[in-house]
Amino acid sequence: MTKQQTPETPAPEETAGPRPRRLTYAAVLTALEGLGLAVGGVWVLVLGLTGDPDDRGQAVTLGITLVVLALLPLLAARGLFALRSWSRGPSVITQILALPVAYSLLQADSIAIPVGIALAAAAIATLVFLVSPSTTQALGIRRPGAEPDES
Repeated sequence: MTKQQTPETPAPEETAGPRPRRLTYAAVLTALEGLGLAVGGVWVLVLGLTGDPDDRGQAVTLGITLVVLALLPLLAARGLFALRSWSRGPSVITQILALPVAYSLLQADSIAIPVGIALAAAAIATLVFLVSPSTTQALGIRRPGAEPDES
C-alpha cells in the first residue's frame, strides 16, 4: 500500500522563484572542486595500485581519503542547486580549506603554480557568491538579529 499525498499532507519544499546567477555560479564552482578532488583521488589510487610508490599503503589511503573528501563539496553543490540552506555551510568550509591548499601550490616551482592560482580564484569567487545578498535570500538565510519575514 503506497502513501498518497492528501490535502492535509504538505507538499515537498519548493523553491520560491528562480535561482540567482551567483548561487548557480557558486554551485558550479563547488561541484568543480569536488570533481577535481575525486579525479585526483582516483588518480592517486590508480597510481598507488599499478605504479611503484614508495609506500603503496599510504598511496592507497591518500587516494581513498581524497575520494571521500570529494563528497563534501559534491553534496554541497547539489544542495546549492536545490536551494537548500544547509548547503552553504559545507560549501563555505570547502572554500576555506581550499585557500591554504592553493597557497601551498603557489609555493611550488612547477606546473602547480597555475593550479594554485585557479584554485585560489575559484575559492575566493565562490566565497563572494555565497555571501551575496541574493544568495542568502534565495537560501532563506537571515542575518543575525534580523526579524523573520511575516509574508
